[in-house]
Amino acid sequence: MEDVHECAEGLKGALKANGITLPSLGVDMPSFAGDYPPPLVALGNCNMATARKLAEVLYKAVGR
Repeated sequence: MEDVHECAEGLKGALKANGITLPSLGVDMPSFAGDYPPPLVALGNCNMATARKLAEVLYKAVGR
């Protein structure tokens, strides 16, 4: 995925498929100001329950 918007939406979809929502996930608009680094995906803030769920899913993905 070369488009940062597609990338952010893809990540939202993957997280949603695992029961996780990061409400402020999106494109970091100030990162469009320069040529390097490429535009960033802003993950934003989340509450502790969401952080725990995200860690659980990631650990499960690697067999821990």
